[in-house]
Amino acid sequence: MAPERPGAGEARTRRARIAIAAVFLTNGALFANLLPRYPEIKADLAMSNVLYGAAVASFSAGALLAGLTAATLIRRFGSAPVALVTTYLLAAFMVVAAAAPAPLWFAGALFLAGASDAVTDVAQNTNGLRLQREYGRSIINSLHAVWAVGAILGGLMGTAAIALDIGRTPHLAVAAAVFCAVVTVAYRHLLDDPDHARHPFAEPAGGRGAGAVYLALLAFVAIAIAGVTVEDAGNTWATLYLRDSLGAPAAVAPLGYVALVTFMFLGRLAGDRLVDRFGERAVTRVGGLITALGMGLALLLESVPVTIAGFAVAGLGVATVVPAAMRAADELPGLRAGTGLTVLSWLMRAGLLGAPLLVGVIADATSLRLGLLTVPVAGLALVALAGTLAERARR
Repeated sequence: MAPERPGAGEARTRRARIAIAAVFLTNGALFANLLPRYPEIKADLAMSNVLYGAAVASFSAGALLAGLTAATLIRRFGSAPVALVTTYLLAAFMVVAAAAPAPLWFAGALFLAGASDAVTDVAQNTNGLRLQREYGRSIINSLHAVWAVGAILGGLMGTAAIALDIGRTPHLAVAAAVFCAVVTVAYRHLLDDPDHARHPFAEPAGGRGAGAVYLALLAFVAIAIAGVTVEDAGNTWATLYLRDSLGAPAAVAPLGYVALVTFMFLGRLAGDRLVDRFGERAVTRVGGLITALGMGLALLLESVPVTIAGFAVAGLGVATVVPAAMRAADELPGLRAGTGLTVLSWLMRAGLLGAPLLVGVIADATSLRLGLLTVPVAGLALVALAGTLAERARR
């Protein structure tokens, strides 16, 4: 075989980075195209609030049921083919959900979409982390930033389709075709050799070493759950808190959510450079501290501008948390390729189901203000758990 020409390796990794970024963007955009259509689906299918909530929750149920299969599928077929096929499935089930003639069809389509999305999530992160090891520096935060761009793009596409009076089924069919084409073109440039061949951390762990591995994995799961707890506070509760508890005008109340996701995106853009320079441990510890202080101050002062700023600081503080936990779980010695990342992703989704419930229970018993104390508590948990992460970025 002819030797690889100089510079070919760098060109290949650059193409692979663009390709996996396209997969992340596609994953963010597909489901986000459907979200703006939820109200009309609820109305057209004459669903009650309870039935609608149960139907939407079926997405998470499907993700939890199928999530633990990701490691086995990735080891059997490779992360690139698994990401490709499950993206196709996610796109198809989005179209089925849009065209659902009855609530049961809608819930069933979302259940299968959630199952597909859970496997795609692990597969794309596995491929991205493998590429990160080739780069010898952090790139995973930028990939998660691209996912956020995809989610914004998908939401805007859905909003535009509604404004132009385009039907749900043709809208989702076109979106599915476009993003399936994107991921198909990207697929040929993804890293495609067996994942275990590039996973240097899969030596068997036995005896006392195995217990330490599982304890470390639990710590990384806790870090990820703390991160998504803060994210969910912005997604689920920020608008309600600003409007109902602080009396913010309807046009101002959504700015808490907007501030959190915007600053999380900006934090991920800068996150790779920060992690390379200071290490995941320091970045997570400082991020947890500013999250706790920022939201703690906002909840103490009960001011609309300060609260919006508090959500912005919280988004910035947890920007690199989930990618750091994923990297750490994926590289735990003694676990087969994909196992740590699969377990973490599955338990993180379970935690994401529990986070809004916990805030709701506290809010009903006391107030939403006290319920949102989960955000500074999550920040303090990150400060305490950050010591389990890498002191300096792996090179």
